[in-house]
Amino acid sequence: MRSYESPFDRPGSARPHSPRRSRLLRGLLAASALALLLVPSGASAYTQPELTCSTSWDLLQALLKRHISYRGLDTEIRERAIDAYIEKIDSSKTLFLASEIKDLRRRLAGVFFALQNGECDLLDEIELDLVKRYERMEKEVRDFVSDESYALDTDVRLILDPDKRGHPSNDESRVKLIHRLVHFQMSNYLSSDMELPKAKEKLIHRYELMTKRAKELEPRDTYGTFLNAFAGALDPHSAYYPPEADEDFKIQMSLSLDGIGVALSSKDGYSVVERIIPGGATERADALEPGDKIIAVRQEGEDPVDIVDMALRDVVAMIRGERGTTVELTVLRKKERFEVAIVRDKVMIEDAAATLEKHEIEVDGEIRRLAVIDLPTFYGDADPSKRQSHRDVRDLLRQAAEWKADGVLLDLSRNGGGKLDSARDIAGLFIPEGNVVAVKNVFSEVQYMADPYPDTVYDGPLVILTSRITASASEIVAGAMQDYGRAVIVGDDHTFGKGTVQSYVDQPGRLGALKVTTALFFRPGGDSTQHSGVAADIVLPSLFATDEFGERYTPYSLGSQTITPFLGVQSTFAGLARFGRSEPAAPVEPTWTPVNDALLAELRNRSAERVAKDEEFKEIEELLTKQAEEDDVIHLASWLAEQDEAEEKLDEAPATETAEGEADEGATSASGGAEEADTADPESKKAEEGATPSADDEEEEEPTPQMVEALRILADLVELQETAKSSWRAPQSALRSESPSSRP
Repeated sequence: MRSYESPFDRPGSARPHSPRRSRLLRGLLAASALALLLVPSGASAYTQPELTCSTSWDLLQALLKRHISYRGLDTEIRERAIDAYIEKIDSSKTLFLASEIKDLRRRLAGVFFALQNGECDLLDEIELDLVKRYERMEKEVRDFVSDESYALDTDVRLILDPDKRGHPSNDESRVKLIHRLVHFQMSNYLSSDMELPKAKEKLIHRYELMTKRAKELEPRDTYGTFLNAFAGALDPHSAYYPPEADEDFKIQMSLSLDGIGVALSSKDGYSVVERIIPGGATERADALEPGDKIIAVRQEGEDPVDIVDMALRDVVAMIRGERGTTVELTVLRKKERFEVAIVRDKVMIEDAAATLEKHEIEVDGEIRRLAVIDLPTFYGDADPSKRQSHRDVRDLLRQAAEWKADGVLLDLSRNGGGKLDSARDIAGLFIPEGNVVAVKNVFSEVQYMADPYPDTVYDGPLVILTSRITASASEIVAGAMQDYGRAVIVGDDHTFGKGTVQSYVDQPGRLGALKVTTALFFRPGGDSTQHSGVAADIVLPSLFATDEFGERYTPYSLGSQTITPFLGVQSTFAGLARFGRSEPAAPVEPTWTPVNDALLAELRNRSAERVAKDEEFKEIEELLTKQAEEDDVIHLASWLAEQDEAEEKLDEAPATETAEGEADEGATSASGGAEEADTADPESKKAEEGATPSADDEEEEEPTPQMVEALRILADLVELQETAKSSWRAPQSALRSESPSSRP
């Protein structure tokens, strides 16, 4: 066979004979030869780095180099990373038997040594084996539901939590588990009035997609999964983001994302609502709660798509969409299943701004004026001259002063955190000076962050309402106010307990990014908010007070630490803080009436008497008791009956009530699309006048029982502290870089 080195050597091709072309060709060949001589031996053209087996080891080392607690690859981290990896590849515990998991764990014991030497054969083999297991499960599901005799078995019982049911002991148990899951999944389709043949088709297609996704995974996806498992084994907040997920993360941080305004995580194959983003469509619709599991997504005019075991980034892509369009979610809350439609909208910082409510409560014939400042997040534009949360809160305090409020309640019960600087500055509104928070880095260097203002806006009676959702920067404010004896903390037994700081480190080329925990927060009293959070002075019954909410209940969460208390004003010699040592803080002279043990004891007694008689709190406690007694087993027949009963009650409700609640002015609605509320517009007339909208300007929502009792506690505090109106101080001095108004 003849080889053709040039198209002109092919039969029938005409070869040009131009002398000029020949001289040009010889010149190009000579130049190429010279260029080759000038390239150093072993050099190659630059290409952007990609995630490979060898670069995986480099990224693993980069995680360890930056992490606050784990600086080396010890036995504990190896074992945890292997467990986390196994959890990622079989979170539903349907692919492997218990004996196979034991063997897999043994084989993975050498994976780190192999990675260090640029060998990933084991991870590649596991990925190929996973494809076969998905193919097997797809066939088993197809054969099961394709049988003409198939019918939904409502007598099936299923343990929803994979960790509680564990891996099957033998192949027969594995197949039975898959059949039980199929009945559960089929009930989701059939409950939406889908015919059985169509439901079978949809379910089979779901398993086909799972197999397809497994087959389409590339080596970099395999290595990325292992890296993410390793990062998660260090602590719950460290992660590896491959390039695509890195882009998604940056979009989510932009605050202008068209979507429903929720932060999701993946747990046991479910997409779980971690946080309701303030100012988003979900918050306005009051549709979801943290801890809800989304099990299906339906677009307008389409059938629902079961998303259990679907990759989280694919779920996010399905939920995200154009502003004004509607997405319907099937939600599992405890053992209750329901559908909710949410109109996608932009998440805008103005919709999450602090607001003021005014309440008048009669106590022993005397009217108490109580101001409530709701702060759902610590926000702030990168430009310090533009809108900042601490300036908004300052302005609201001034409005409360003009109203001659007797006390202030700061509501942080749904505040999941935000800018640390804003949290520090807001704490400074209630004390004249003093340290608010310390940050300890990987080198054990301690940085103290003090109130930057010389005076106080308000030093009268203060109650802070918290919950298990209160996290991160909001825990700094609550903890500082508690340590200074400045406020009474009311709410769940403790806040979330996230006392860690993460750094987001972009990697070169197509290597993605690392999010790694690099520091810890500390309260002025020396305790870390990590794990323990901030304990309430007065605990109120709450449905969030379960093991589902709290850092301490999260796998691989870091433990708490303590440092030397730093209450007061810190004066640190250069170099001492680097080793965690500093001069003692100079004490702060309180301008407020400090909260002491005797005062708290009286407040607790009064609150306990009211709570014991309150019907709403009784219902909450009964529900908590019932949940604690129930196991995690769903009896499909009982479950379906409960769903039917709930739907009947909804149908019988008055026409003015809906599952989503009435839409306030400017809120999203399924029929009318989405528009921003006038009160959220910084260019509105009220904003131009320098006023912040209050509850007086719009229809008030029914307060929660926790809010009602917190106000009663505040009224008691006002009485016990015998507050004088002189507690209101002159307007707080602004930093030089700030404008005197909170409006841009």
